[in-house]
Amino acid sequence: MISRRLSEVLPSDLSRKMVLLSGPRQCGKTVLVRALAAEGDGAYYNWDAAPDRLAIQKRALDFDRALWVFDELHKFRRWRAFLKDLSDSYGRRKRILVTGSARLELYGRGGDSLQGRYYGHHLHPITFSELHGLPFRAVGDLPRLPTDPARRSLDDLLRLGGFPEPLLSGSEREAARWRLAYGERLVREEIASLERVREIERLELLYDQLGEVAGGLLSINSLREDLEVSFETVRSWLAILERLDAVFRVPPYGPPRIKAVKKEQKLYFWDWARCATEGARFENLVAMHLLRAVDWAADVEGEKLALRFFRRREGGEVDFVVLRGGKLWLAIETKLTDDDLAPSLRYFIERARPPFALQVVLRNVRERRLPDLGRTEVRVIAASRLLANLP
Repeated sequence: MISRRLSEVLPSDLSRKMVLLSGPRQCGKTVLVRALAAEGDGAYYNWDAAPDRLAIQKRALDFDRALWVFDELHKFRRWRAFLKDLSDSYGRRKRILVTGSARLELYGRGGDSLQGRYYGHHLHPITFSELHGLPFRAVGDLPRLPTDPARRSLDDLLRLGGFPEPLLSGSEREAARWRLAYGERLVREEIASLERVREIERLELLYDQLGEVAGGLLSINSLREDLEVSFETVRSWLAILERLDAVFRVPPYGPPRIKAVKKEQKLYFWDWARCATEGARFENLVAMHLLRAVDWAADVEGEKLALRFFRRREGGEVDFVVLRGGKLWLAIETKLTDDDLAPSLRYFIERARPPFALQVVLRNVRERRLPDLGRTEVRVIAASRLLANLP
C-alpha cells in the first residue's frame, strides 16, 4: 500500500484546528481519512450515504468519539454554517476533519466565514516520491536535488496517471476504462449536483477536447468556435472544471524588461494521462508535481510559492517559472530526450537572471552542472531526480 505523505501531517494539525482536505474525486481522500478515523477514535460520515446525511442534518453525531470525519461535505448547501457551529460549540473537545472533491475554499455555500478556525490541505494524485516512499525534504531545498532513485515506476506514472485505481492496476486497458468512466461521472454526477449547467453534453465534449490543448496556450475563442457556444460560456465551464480539480491553469510570467506574453494562460489536467501526446503528458506530469509543491509549501510550511510559465512574443518558451516570496527563484524546461540547453531557457536566464535553472530530461540524459550564466546556477538533470525531491 502506498503511504500518502499527508498522513504524517494531518494528526498534528487536527490537534490544533479543524482541517479541510480538498482534492479531486478518487484521488484517495476517503481511504486516507477512514484510516485516520480508525486510528484516532473517529466517527466517519459520508454525505453521499443517506443514513450519514440524515445524521449530519439532524446533528445526530457520535459524541463519544474524539474525531469527526465528514466526507464530501461540500455538497451540503449549508456546510460552512454547519462547521462554524460545530467548531464554536465543540472545537476544543473534538477534532474535525472535512473532505470535498473540490477546492473547498471556492465553494462558499452558506455564507458563514470559517476564517481562523481551520487548516487547509490539498490531496493530489500520487506523486513520484510517495510512490517510492522517499523521505520528505523541504521545498526550499529543491535546487540542490541530492536524491535520484532508479527510473522505475516513472513510465507507469506517465502512462497511467497518478490516480490510485488506474496506477495500481498496472494496465493501460484498465486505466483507459477508468478514465472514460471518470470523465462521465465528473460531468454528469459531480458537476450536475453542484453547478447550474444547461448544456451538460457540450461541457462533457469540452472536457474531452482539452486533452488536445493541454500544455499549450489556452484559446477560449478557439474552443468556443469548436463547441458553438459563447466565450462567456466556455470561460464559466473552465472555471467549474478548475473548482472541481479537473484542470488547472498556469499564468504567464512577464517582467517589464522582457517582451513576454502577459495575458494567455496554459492549461493542465490533474489527470495528466488524459493528454494526447507523450510530450504533453510529461510536461503535465511535471506541472502537477510542481503544483503539489506549491500547495504543500503553503499548507504545511507556510511559505508562498507561485507557478508561472514564460513565453516570448516572438516565440520560444520556458515551461515553468517558480516564484518564491514573490521573487523569481527557479526556471524549469522539460524535454523528452534533448539535454542540450534549450535556447529559450538560455534567453530567459540571460535576461531575467533567476538564481537557479533546470533542464529536466525524461530519457537518455547526461546529468551535469553547466557553467553559470551570470549568477544563475544551471543544471541538466533527469526527471526522476526532480520528481524525487518534490513532496
